[in-house]
Amino acid sequence: MIAAGPLFSETRTLTQADFDLFARVSGDDNPIHVDADFSARTRFGRTVSHGMLLYTVLWGLMRRHVPGARQTAQTLMFPAPAFAGEALVFSGIVETTTADGARLALRIVRESDGETVCEASANVTTEGGDEGR
Repeated sequence: MIAAGPLFSETRTLTQADFDLFARVSGDDNPIHVDADFSARTRFGRTVSHGMLLYTVLWGLMRRHVPGARQTAQTLMFPAPAFAGEALVFSGIVETTTADGARLALRIVRESDGETVCEASANVTTEGGDEGR
């Protein structure tokens, strides 16, 4: 059974190489993610991370801390962009638990200014009982 409370907090810096690799794997090669010249002419001024790349990192961290968990529902919001080369803090909190799962609050903030770049929630099942922390 997973316990309520903080689950993880980890700082990572995604690179342009990460953006490019995710574009190749996902097929999402929108120039805002992979073309520095194009992105320089946008309101962002540089390439922006794929939202799903950010969530994939969150999901991987969650799975490391709750092995065997399966997601049954999620919500996602990306209120601000995340850029290559900036430190991001990925965190997860177990908000509530049930006999077979939990509801998680997941967040990514820019380390430099504390701005939220991804806010998410996920419902997970933890079939098999004693998996987790």
